[in-house]
Amino acid sequence: MLSSIRRLSMSISISISSISSLTLYSFQSPNSLRKLIMDSSSSKNHSFNNTSQKRLLALAQQLRLYKPPPPQFDSDFEEQKLEESAGKVVSQLGFQESVTPISAVQTERFKPKRAAVLICLFEGDDDGELRVILTKRSSKLSTHSGEIALPGGKAEEGDASDADTATREAKEEIGLDPSLVNIVTCLEPFLSKHLLRVIPVIGILSNKKEFNPTPNIAEVEAVFDVPLEMFLKDENRRSEEREWMGEKYLIHLFDYELDNKKYLIWGLTAGILIRAASVVYQRPPAFLEQNPKFKLPKVVDKDTTMS
Repeated sequence: MLSSIRRLSMSISISISSISSLTLYSFQSPNSLRKLIMDSSSSKNHSFNNTSQKRLLALAQQLRLYKPPPPQFDSDFEEQKLEESAGKVVSQLGFQESVTPISAVQTERFKPKRAAVLICLFEGDDDGELRVILTKRSSKLSTHSGEIALPGGKAEEGDASDADTATREAKEEIGLDPSLVNIVTCLEPFLSKHLLRVIPVIGILSNKKEFNPTPNIAEVEAVFDVPLEMFLKDENRRSEEREWMGEKYLIHLFDYELDNKKYLIWGLTAGILIRAASVVYQRPPAFLEQNPKFKLPKVVDKDTTMS
């Protein structure tokens, strides 16, 4: 009788645990949830893996509740009403929460092309720190050649969401199977130098060992990872002041070395990761960010860029 009660108690405990995991990941696909549970139960180092999974589940719950900050408007009420009637583009160029309003006198509404990048987070093997996957673009590409980037690219007609765009591009660029990534949230849009509207998509890779990078050599020269928290620290960081449309702003540059290879992470990629780290760790960076409000030029064409 006592043995039966113990078995019943264990069964109830397991069921409650499964329901808890299902609640946290109810926004994920059944395959992702099933995989997360299997990863946790099949690991040889069960104790460590279980602790890691609990931390990742808590992080997923935290990020799922994230809401982008509301847009900030111009202090001039009449100008604000004109801008609101014409629409606005909430955007970022390497700094937090800027708003790019659209002038009501523009002859054509500014409709930037949409893109998405994947901020794929996982826990390091040694200390459990959160790390993010980055790529070095091929030196043969016509734009941004040799630069450090997040996996991602422009949206295509068949993409159902920004998450679909980000994971599809990640699979094409580095061979990351979308079923391995649990998408938890999206950050507010950023505006690239070429006025491309970029949506950062945050996903969690619960089992890094199952990801074997296979870079598309036509697009990607290398795949590596860095600690996410480094983008909140003032170490190995410098900044440069730029100007566009009469407004000055800062771009941040981070130096990182891994396996005797040096990487420079800057511009839009650095700006997105600063924001992502601020959201994940729930604190601002240890350095100054200069956040001007840009207004788009009255005429925007394919050759318009931010200098």
